[in-house]
Amino acid sequence: MESREFTVHTEEDAYNLSASVRLIGADVLVAIWGGERPHIGAVAVAQPRPSLKDPKLTSASASVICLVGHKEDELVKATAEIMAAMLETQVVVTAGIHWDNLSPAAIEQIIRHSEILVDKIMARCVAEFSS
Repeated sequence: MESREFTVHTEEDAYNLSASVRLIGADVLVAIWGGERPHIGAVAVAQPRPSLKDPKLTSASASVICLVGHKEDELVKATAEIMAAMLETQVVVTAGIHWDNLSPAAIEQIIRHSEILVDKIMARCVAEFSS
């Protein structure tokens, strides 16, 4: 089976992020990066499951590995769970984002950009992988 892939970027301001997305069989692999020194800071693996509140709905559970001194764990966990639940497949997300001396306002911008990036990833996944 052939794998399919694409890359998306935010284009908001100085704190843009990028993601490479690859469909591997029915599963999805996502790498998110940005900043002055992109790297691998955290990894999450999520799988879909029936929602605990309403078994008719799909939710997801994730396991996370965060490397010492890194803070991408919340980003990879949320992204993997959202994607696994919405796409109803297994998802692996890795992220590494780094800018020096960020202000609280800059951190908030990066968080907003990560939300924009996930929206772009999901829109492309639906368009690219549903065929």
